[in-house]
Amino acid sequence: MANAEMSSKPSGDHCRLYLITPDALDPEGFAPRLTEALGGGDVACVQLRLKEADDDVVRAAVSRLMPLCHEHGVAFLINDRPDLAAELGADGSHVGGDDMAYEDARALVGADAAVGVSCYDSRHGAIEVADKGADYVAFGAFFPTATKTPRARPDPSILAWWSELTVVPCVAIGGITPENCAPLVAAGANFLAVVSAVWDRPEGPGAAVSAFNEAIERARPS
Repeated sequence: MANAEMSSKPSGDHCRLYLITPDALDPEGFAPRLTEALGGGDVACVQLRLKEADDDVVRAAVSRLMPLCHEHGVAFLINDRPDLAAELGADGSHVGGDDMAYEDARALVGADAAVGVSCYDSRHGAIEVADKGADYVAFGAFFPTATKTPRARPDPSILAWWSELTVVPCVAIGGITPENCAPLVAAGANFLAVVSAVWDRPEGPGAAVSAFNEAIERARPS
């Protein structure tokens, strides 16, 4: 499933939503919110991001949440834990600059799962991991974000450069909202990775996903 969702680049006028979970969650309490989000419109994948959780907490979250994603045809990735992704049958893993090297992550999950890599504003780093076989690269943060301290603040032009250079998909991340995402879509982002703009939206996560999909549709190149 992951490769079908993440490894072949969508057409140039297509951008999709990439949901990232909050850093801490109760799986039972979060499950209805995830279901609401998945029912709000098109979602490409969900990344479970429990950076400080122990293995059993991650296992419990995967057991509860991954089936919901698969019921909706949505790929399920685990942040920074390719070992658990392989163990639990997730669709892949995402690794950051301070996480495991791409080659080590790939060795753990195998050839059929997706591995994405955070490249921040590094064009050289993105080319390097793409040449090694990464299924996507992520650039950002493009806007101020309270989710984490950004390591870089690239310009949207990096997305245009990337989309002209290669067919490997790119993910835009960092402070993205329905109101500010248009330049990223227009520049060539294949996926918009979002956290608080979905889970903290007062109208609920379903309304947030719907608003993102409407904004993406409006911003698509004509």
